[in-house]
Amino acid sequence: MAALPLNDDYPVRRAPVVAYALIAANVLVYLASPQAATAVWYSADQFERVCEIQDYFMRWGAVPAELTGSVALAEPVSEHCPQIEGKSVWFSLFSSMFVHGGAAHLLGNMVYLFVFGPVVEDRIGRLRFLALYLATGLAAALGQALSEVGGQVPMVGASGAISGVLGAYLVVQFRSRVTTLVFVVIPMRLPGWALVGSYFVLQYLLYVTGSDSPGEDSGVAYAAHVYGFIAGVVLGLVVYRLRWRSGTRLSDVY
Repeated sequence: MAALPLNDDYPVRRAPVVAYALIAANVLVYLASPQAATAVWYSADQFERVCEIQDYFMRWGAVPAELTGSVALAEPVSEHCPQIEGKSVWFSLFSSMFVHGGAAHLLGNMVYLFVFGPVVEDRIGRLRFLALYLATGLAAALGQALSEVGGQVPMVGASGAISGVLGAYLVVQFRSRVTTLVFVVIPMRLPGWALVGSYFVLQYLLYVTGSDSPGEDSGVAYAAHVYGFIAGVVLGLVVYRLRWRSGTRLSDVY
C-alpha cells in the first residue's frame, strides 16, 4: 500500500497480549522457515534448498484446488522436487496464516497488526480478538479458494486475518486518528475510518479488475483481503450486538 500506518492515538488500557503473541508467532515461524537464513538445519545445497522451500509452502500453505476438491494434492511446481505426502489440507487453512513468502511480506503484515491489533483487542477483549483473528483468516482463505477453484499456487500470509482486524476496527474504533506515512515518506494524521476504508476500496477494486490470483500480476490474493475485511465488519457488528443485549461494556470483556 502507499500508506504505512505508524501509530493509532487510541489510549490502549491494558497490554495487548494476544496481538503481541500473534506477532511473535508469525516472526518465529518465519525465522524457522527454510527461506530464512536463521534456519540452519535445512540443506546448504542450493538446489535442495529450493525443493525444501517449495515443500514448505505446499505443505503449510492453503492451496485452492485442494480445498475445493479439484485435486487431492497439488503437483510440485518443479518436476525435480518430490510430491509432498501426509498433508492435512484443512489444517493448512490455519497454518497458512503464519507462513510468509519473505521478510518484506512479513514486515508489511506485522506493521498493520502492531498498529490496529492492540486497539481492536482492547475494545472487544482478548479471547474475542483471538477468535475474530482466526475466524476472519479462515473466511479469507475460503473466499480466495472459491474465487479460483482450480488454483494450485499456495496461499500464505496473515493479510486475510489482518484485513479482518481492519474490518472490525472500522466498526469498534473508527474515530481514532492514525499517524501514517503517505507514499511511505509524508507523515500525516488521518482518520482511522478513512485509512481502513480506503484500504478496503483499493483491495476490492484490485479484486474485481482481475488482479486477485496468486502467481498472476502482483501475486497478491486480493479476494482474501476483501472477504477477510467483510468478515471482520460482520463479526465486529456481532460483538456490538452482544454488548448491547448483555449491557456489558466492550472494555470489560476479556
